[in-house]
Formats: sequence, structure tokens, C-alpha cells
Amino acid sequence: MRLFGRKDDDEEPAGADDAIAGFWAWWDDARPQLDAMVAAGESERLPDLLGPAVSAVHEGLVWEVAPGRNAAHALVVTAAGDAELRPRAHRWARAAPPADLLWEFHPSRPAHPQAAELSLDVEGFSFGLDKLALGLRVPRGAPRVDVAAYHPIFGELGEDARMDATLLALDWLLGEDDVARWVGEISPATFQPIDSVPAVHLPAIVADLASEFSQEQWAQLEGQTAGGAALAATARYPLRPVDYPLFDQHIAITLPYKHRDENGLPTGDSLAALRDFEERLTARLLKPRGDAVLVAQLSAERHRVIHVYADPSGDGAGHAKELTADWREGKPRVDVSTDPAWSAVAAFLS
Repeated sequence: MRLFGRKDDDEEPAGADDAIAGFWAWWDDARPQLDAMVAAGESERLPDLLGPAVSAVHEGLVWEVAPGRNAAHALVVTAAGDAELRPRAHRWARAAPPADLLWEFHPSRPAHPQAAELSLDVEGFSFGLDKLALGLRVPRGAPRVDVAAYHPIFGELGEDARMDATLLALDWLLGEDDVARWVGEISPATFQPIDSVPAVHLPAIVADLASEFSQEQWAQLEGQTAGGAALAATARYPLRPVDYPLFDQHIAITLPYKHRDENGLPTGDSLAALRDFEERLTARLLKPRGDAVLVAQLSAERHRVIHVYADPSGDGAGHAKELTADWREGKPRVDVSTDPAWSAVAAFLS
């Protein structure tokens, strides 16, 4: 297994779709040479061929060639945990040709079916998952498991090498996306944690945790604005961008309301009107095409802000603007921006 790429903090450049289309045009031309290299076991030549092509999609993407699930080989092009780049990787995969007997394509590292048998050289030491032990803690009611990882070689490694090995092991065990979904704090340890378990048990523990959140849930929160006014919010729970990797368009709908209680929160006819708007929003924008999701809403100081994330290839913003045209309790606003990391709702992310 070979991994290549580097991180880059550049903003999402224009022409992303053109860059992706360019990659797949290049792939068609380079396919015979790639097939010959892999068949001959000449993996050391792959970086010279694949590296520049992936970098042309974005320099921050990381790639690897691994055994496929259904094909002989898998080409993985991943954002490597970078939320800003995740939509780019998934659009790359969405534009891929159909898988065949030789190649399949993934926008994130999948779990390895024989993870327990894998071993990696880390600074001259053998890092085998059969000797990896994990101390696991599931905070009460939290949609995550915190991991303290121990391996006998960790005492010989620097901090960065221990973390890199641990992250790769978790990806092998769960798959990159499930690590983002369900794993919280990650702490490589030089001493074996009390009550640790073999790493191979992690997928079963995560599956049990995930079963508690299989149904749609919403959290209700109360607080104060920066100016001290009362604030009430509801947010999807758990709320994670990894669940909606193509939804990098943020649509913020601001609705003023007239009827409010002593804390400035909606009541009476205004509360009924806001609920009716949300129902129409769901029916018009969210359910039919599945290319948008309502993630949170906040009410404070006579305004409700509804946060929607959408696939920009759809017309979510246009539909939102059409729906607000009928609002009668003040002048509404619809603000649209690109926000792949969901930074506008960072306070609600799980």
C-alpha cells in the first residue's frame, strides 16, 4: 500500500469541475500504462504518473492504490480528514467511470477486510495491528468513542510517528469516514491503558454505538447572544459534515417575526408561521431531491435563522428565495456561501 500527497491550506480554486474532468480524460489515456505498471508490480513508478494528475485536481489531496473490494485494485483519492477538501474528493469519485474487474474508485480510505493481518514499517519498526491495543471510552450520551492507542513500538517512536501510525490503523479498522463519524479524541500512548482491548474489537464497539443513533434526532438548546439576549436553538444530532460530503453550499434563511415573548422568542401567530415555513421548506427543498438538509435553526432578538446545507449543483438557493417571498412579518434574507467545513454551524457540530 502506498500513500502520496501533501496538505495545502489554499482556498477552493475556481474550475474544480474542469480539473476533475481533466483527470478522467487523462485517466482514459493513461489507463494502458497504469495497467501495465500494476500488473508488472512496478508500484514505485506510480507516483511519477499518478501524482501530478491527482495534484492537478488539488494539491492537498492524498492518493493510494490498494487492493479493491470487488476489483483487483482500488484508486483512493482522499481529503485525508480535511473537511475543506472532502467535497472535492467526493466529486472526483462521482465523476469516475464505472468500476471494472481491474479498478474501482473511492473518495475516502475504506476499511480493510483483513485489517488484523496488516503490518507497516514505521521508522524501521514493524507496526502490526495484531499487537495494537486500544483503551476505549464512550462519554455518556455522546456520539463518539475516545481512543487511547498502544503498541509495543510506540516507546521507540516520536509523537508524530505514533499519531500517524494510529490514524492509519483506525482507517484500516473502520474506514476513514467512520473514523470521522464516530471517533472522538485520539491519544497514542507509550504505556498500555488499563482495560484495553485488542484493536480488532473496535468495529463491533462502534457498530453498537452507531445503533443508538440510527434514527433522526434533534437537540434543543438554550443560551444567550453576545449581547445577552435569550437564544433558543434546535440542531440535528449528531451533526457531521462527513454525512453529507457534497453539501458544501450554506444557505442561511433569516426570518424576522412580530409576535414574541418577554425574552424575544417567537410565540403565537409568529411561532405558527415559522413552523409552517419550515414544513414548506422541507416539502419543497429537502425531501424531493435529497440534495439539501436542514441542520439547525436559531431564534433570538425577533429573528429566526434557518441553516441549510445543499449540493450547489441543485437549485436549493433559488427555491429558498422563492419560499421567503411570501413571508409577511418583515423583510427576509437569504445568504448563500461556500462552506465545506460547515463553519457557520461549528457550535453544533458533534
